[in-house]
Amino acid sequence: MQAIWRGAINFGLISIPVRLFSATEEKSVRFNLLHKEDGGRIRNNRTCTVCGTTDLQKEDLVRAFEYEKGAYVQFTDDEIANVQTETSHTVEVVHFTATEQIDPIYYQRSYYLAPDELGIKAYALLRKALAKSDRVAVAKVAIRDKERLATLRVRDNVLVLETMYWPDEIREARFAETEKDIESSEQDYKMASMLIDSLTEDFEPSQYRDTYRDALMAAVGEKIEGREVVAPAASEEAPQVVDLTEALKRSLEEVKARKASGE
Repeated sequence: MQAIWRGAINFGLISIPVRLFSATEEKSVRFNLLHKEDGGRIRNNRTCTVCGTTDLQKEDLVRAFEYEKGAYVQFTDDEIANVQTETSHTVEVVHFTATEQIDPIYYQRSYYLAPDELGIKAYALLRKALAKSDRVAVAKVAIRDKERLATLRVRDNVLVLETMYWPDEIREARFAETEKDIESSEQDYKMASMLIDSLTEDFEPSQYRDTYRDALMAAVGEKIEGREVVAPAASEEAPQVVDLTEALKRSLEEVKARKASGE
């Protein structure tokens, strides 16, 4: 893996030189656009909306911020590079907190932090202390022209930095339907709790697969071999249950039957 950022973790008066690596990657099946008539690849052209010039090169472009409709202020790369914060080259630990105090909606993306040779001892100390405390470090870090809120935690003997959204980036959840005061019977509540208990098990990531991606790749194989991709035979739809209590009863029965058969 190639490091995308180099800096240091600042932990009190301790500074730990580290390198940042992406911990995840998306494996979506990506399609290209072709010209239907001749099969030519369609690419996005950089076109100026004023003069109509197409295929503009990187040296013809400048970054700008639209401060009001149609009005821009331009920045050179050097000017943007001159905008520095205390977190431009550091993971600045602000404080520590219990993991359960952070709503998962804040989490954005995961990165691995690997120590440079000079920081191995301090890195190991922070890793051990974090693991034994059952807490995460709340930190700030600037990556790719943006300062981010983040947490540090331990996974498989490696420090993981999780970037987070800022509070003003989380949209407020206001829906008229959820504001209504809906009454549930005690019987329905008990059956719903029983259903949750019946379906509760340890999370094992390895048992899950992206079946849609598998199906798409199978379809790609079919097309390569010259076969038409056809829809699978329609399966019989389960009867619709309108009554909530009846639906809970049937769900519990199905779970019990499935467990009894060893599925």
